[in-house]
Parts: sequence; structure tokens; C-alpha cells
Amino acid sequence: MTDRKPLKYHAKLSVAPMMDWTDRHCRYLHRLLSRDTLLYSEMVTAPALVRGGAVHLLEHNTAEHPVALQLGGSDPVELAAATKLGADAGYDEINLNVGCPSDRVQSGTFGAVLMKSPTLVAECVKAMQEVTDVDVTVKCRIGVDDQEPKDVLPNFLNEMQGAGIKRISIHARKAWLKGLSPKENRDIPPLDYPLVYQMKRDFPELHLSINGGVASLAEAHTHLAEGMDGVMIGRAAYHNPTDILSTADREIFGAGTDTDPVQVVQQMLPYIEGHLTQGGKLNQVTRHMLGLFAGKPGARAWRRYLSENATKSGAGPDTVLAALQHVTQAAA
Repeated sequence: MTDRKPLKYHAKLSVAPMMDWTDRHCRYLHRLLSRDTLLYSEMVTAPALVRGGAVHLLEHNTAEHPVALQLGGSDPVELAAATKLGADAGYDEINLNVGCPSDRVQSGTFGAVLMKSPTLVAECVKAMQEVTDVDVTVKCRIGVDDQEPKDVLPNFLNEMQGAGIKRISIHARKAWLKGLSPKENRDIPPLDYPLVYQMKRDFPELHLSINGGVASLAEAHTHLAEGMDGVMIGRAAYHNPTDILSTADREIFGAGTDTDPVQVVQQMLPYIEGHLTQGGKLNQVTRHMLGLFAGKPGARAWRRYLSENATKSGAGPDTVLAALQHVTQAAA
């Protein structure tokens, strides 16, 4: 990593790991928008890496740093092996998922269901830390199902601290493993920001990031002003990447200049060319770029043109430039 600032510096703002969204193409785009924001991979399961040999899931561009790998699993030995693979692949941080509520995750006994087994999580993170010097972190919920968060969360954080974990991201919602879909679990359980603020007061030596429902940098500032060490933003950073990331280096980190989404599109062109040369398809990259001009003149035409043309045979950088013309003409 060329940037020598500690990861906790970058963790002041991070883009949440999101399945099917924060792949390597998405992260490359986000890095062009913000130099300092910490980026996370989609969750990769330890069994897929260790038993399935799916090491291609670890592929990333060196330009993405600082970048963290999120792992899913509940077997300490397997998670340790996956951690070593991730660290050897060059990731700056390995994060354990203790928050995902999907059925697939529950059946594998990992994700949010692990909130019920803090001692097992402690064993997992100890095993992970033993195989690498890279930061090992945890992303969790405030509780699951009928658990009482104000009792469960302090106990969980205490176990993590005892296991040597120094940084934790807390999604400030419960996960309901029965009765709610993963999508519903992102919206329906009420947010409890005050509980997470209280955890920061109770565990001052832990670096705690708050996650869930944060839709703007103004809201991020509110959480930081309440004493949180970091803010993790998910869907807003994906759907409105320019609004969240183009001013983040200046607004959150107090350094750097704002980025221009038009210039970012132009910077993406060589990356797209390289992806196509390797046999990739244009829409694998451009699907992450649809929200670049959200709320700005020409945004709808930009989205429509890319959506309709990026899947066509022969689609390439010229297709992106043609879409961009809708934006530049609307702004003129």
C-alpha cells in the first residue's frame, strides 16, 4: 500500500460491503471518486475460498487500496485459512461478517446468526489474527430476533475486545432472521443510533463505526459529532456515488480536492478497455456507473443510454462517451 496512513484514519468513512454491488469494478470507480475512503469487498465465504478454491474472488486492482476483504464463515480453522489467502492477496484488512441476515448465510451458520454465539466469534477472530499482521475487524448488528440489544451488544463488544479486536462496524438495527427478507432487514427493524453512541462511550478504546440508514455526508458529520470514530455508508454511496464520495476527501478527511464525475468517467475508459481486452463485458463495469450523475442535468438520459446500449455486441468506451454527451450537453 503506497498510502502510509493507518487504516483507522481511512475508516473515518467507509463504503459498506454489499453483495452483488461492491465488486472490483465498483471499487475501482469509488476509488477514483475518493482517495481516502476505506472500501470493502462483497462478502466472500471462507468455504468458497478454502474448500471451493475460488481464489478468483480475491482479484482486485492495486489502485483500490485501502481495501478490505469481508469474509463469511463460522469455523475458526477455515476462517484462518481464508484470512491468510486474503492477506497474501494484498488486502489491507480482513473483516468478519456478523451482520448479514440472508437465509443462505443462516444455513451456513454465519452472518447475523453469530450474534447468538459471541464466544464462537471470539474464537474465530483469534484464529484469524494468529495467521496475519493485517487488521482483523468485525461488522455486526445490535442483536437478532428476540435478543435485547442493550444487553447483547455490550456483551458482544466485550468478547471482541477480549479477543484482541480493535475496530468494529455496527449496523444500528436488529436482524430478524425469521419473518423478514434480507431486503426488509435493511429497512424495517428500527435504527437505534443512541445505543451505538452509548457503546462508544462505554468502550472508548474501541474504534467504532456506525452503519445503517446514513444517506449523506451531512448525516455522517452528525454521527462523528456524537463521538463515533467512523461512519459506514451503504446504498447511498452506491446509488449516489458522486454525492457521497466526490467531496469526502475534503469534507470528512480535511484534505484533497473534490472530484468531477465527468473526469471520473474519462478516467474509467482505459480501465474499461482493459476489462474488454480480457474478455469482459461493458455492462459489468457500467452498471456501477449509472448513478454518477444522480440529481444532475442529463442523468436520466445517461442512465437510459447506458442501460440500453452497454449490453450490445461491440459496446465499449465509445458507448460510454456517447452516454456522457447527454450529460455535457444538458449542462451546457
